[in-house]
Parts: sequence; structure tokens; C-alpha cells
Amino acid sequence: MMLIPAHHFRDIERKPEYLQPEKCVPPPHPSPVGTMWFIRDGCGIACAVVTWFLVLYAEFVVLFVMLIPSRDYVYSIINGIMFNLLAFLALASHCRAMLTDPGAVPKGNATKEFIESLQLKPGQVVYKCPKCCSIKPDRAHHCSVCKRCIRKMDHHCPWVNNCVGENNQKYFVLFTMYIALISLHALIMVGFHFLHCFEEDWTNLLQAYGPIREETAEARISLHEKKQPLKVSSTECSSFSPPTTVILLILLCFEGLLFLIFTSVMFGTQVHSICTDETGIERLKRKHQPRERTGSWKSVKETFDGDFSLNWFNPFSGLRHPKPLSDGDWVRQVASLSDTENTETTEEQSEQRKDEDSVEVIDE
Repeated sequence: MMLIPAHHFRDIERKPEYLQPEKCVPPPHPSPVGTMWFIRDGCGIACAVVTWFLVLYAEFVVLFVMLIPSRDYVYSIINGIMFNLLAFLALASHCRAMLTDPGAVPKGNATKEFIESLQLKPGQVVYKCPKCCSIKPDRAHHCSVCKRCIRKMDHHCPWVNNCVGENNQKYFVLFTMYIALISLHALIMVGFHFLHCFEEDWTNLLQAYGPIREETAEARISLHEKKQPLKVSSTECSSFSPPTTVILLILLCFEGLLFLIFTSVMFGTQVHSICTDETGIERLKRKHQPRERTGSWKSVKETFDGDFSLNWFNPFSGLRHPKPLSDGDWVRQVASLSDTENTETTEEQSEQRKDEDSVEVIDE
């Protein structure tokens, strides 16, 4: 329950059939525990597939272009284990963010029977979404892609094909963090590869071809020696041809730099939202409403499900059993309701509407 000032209504879908709670279809039976959440959105599915493809491309270049051909086995093993671990955690976080219910409000629960069961008192209101016919708890917002109201919705991310909300924000934060780390790791390895391996090859080329250039065509080199392939480098840069290797590495640099910048910004934005207890939508709309805010550390612990531990970085742990909404979570207390032109009261109060002491169903 929260204390809010007079509500200013949005001009969306104000048809009578949306405003009448008795017109709402009763909500379907709750899905069985463990049912997978998946949004059937073509754009989101395509973005998710592209995300996996880019990570697997980086995996291919790092392993088969840089690490496996290298003769420094310690360097290859350490970096290979580190990169593969980070890539695995990134893809696991992506799957959890995509397949976890972000906190969807039960669809179609704004029925007359349910509203009456809340036993609203004078001065209390419930907010109804006209699009999905659901009663909206505090800080819930409707997503036009998911077609549901999402609790504590931050934004809809096409890269994970899901909303970022109350139940999956941890996985989205981990996804952005691990993608940023593997991008940085890949860029560092590409830099070392260019500086070390290519520099050594170029040096050997100069050393091998230098004496040849100084001698004339009548030098003491037999025709047989001229036809022999010149062994230049003691360390192979790649099992691919030099042009192919350069192209693959340049593409990896471009991908790594782009994703490093993008995911670092998203990671910082999400951490700021968690610490300030303000979602991205709330920040954009600037809802300066008097509501109770949790402290920074308390909000962080609620998002990552407990005190600081290694489970914070584990995409396989998280909200074991999301807290169900109680009757008080559906109800909001108003300070004044002077603007009543677009409000709807329940049948018991429709004949005796008052500015402050009324039980109302408000379309938001």
C-alpha cells in the first residue's frame, strides 16, 4: 500500500468495455510450477540468436585463431579456461534472463469478484490496466511486447527477448557484466597477438629476406635452394592464411569494442537503478511520488537474493520462490482524488462518489 497524490490519467484505450471490471474475463488457472517463460516475439528471438552467434564467433576466433596454434601452452590453457568460463556464464545468464518470468501480474484479474474480495476501505483505490485487464500493483508497468503488466519493470530488452523486472534483473546484470568481461578479455588477447606473434614474424621475414636482397642474382644460391619454401617463423600465428587471420581478428576487435561499450553502459545503468531503487521507466517518467524507498544495500540484497556471496555471480542461483503478492499489494491509499472525471467506482460506491472517501477502480 502506498500514499499517492491526485492521479493524472493517461489518454489510452478508454472504451467502456475496458473500464468495467465486470467485463474482464476471469484469470486463467495459474501455470504449474516450473513452466518455462518465453516471449514469442520475432524481433526478440532474432536478437537473441544474433547474441549467441556473436559469442560463439568470438569463441571460435579466440580458440582456433589465437590460442590453439600458439606454442605457449601455459598461456593458451590459462586464457582458454578463463575465456570459456566467462562465455559459459554469459550465455547461462542470457538464458536465465530470457526464460525467467520477470514478475508478470496475473492477467485478467481485474474482475468484480476479485475487487470485492479485497474489501477496499474508504480512501483506497486499485489501479487497472485497460490493456491486459489486470490490477496493477505499485511500480508495475504494462509491456506492449510481453502483453503483460510487469512488477518493477525497468525496460524491455530485445537482446534477451524479455522484460527486465523484479525476478530476472539479477540475471540481466550478470549477462551484461560477463559480456563486458569477455569482450575486454578478447580485445586484450588480440592486442597481444598482434604485438607478439605478428611482430616476431615480421622480424623473421626481414632477417630472412635481408641478406637475399643484398646479394645479386649471381650469388652462391643454387636454383634448388631458391625453389625451397622459406621457413620464417618459429611461432605460428594461426592455422589460417595471413589475410584470413587479419580479417577474423579485425572483426573480433570491432565486435569486442562495440559490445564492451554497450554492455558496460547497461551494467552501470542497472547497478545505479538497483542502488537508487528507481527503475528506468520511473527515471524517465520522473514519478516523484511519496513512497517508501529501501536503502541502497537493502535493495541490492533483494535483487541478488541475500547477503554478499559467490551466489551473487552465479546465474544458476537466484529467487528460489518469488514472494507472492498479498491483498495489501494490490491496494493503494490516496491523499486526494479531486480529478474524478476518468475514474470508475465499484457498484457499491458508484451512487455515492466522494472526492476523498471513496472506493475506486482507476484506469491507469
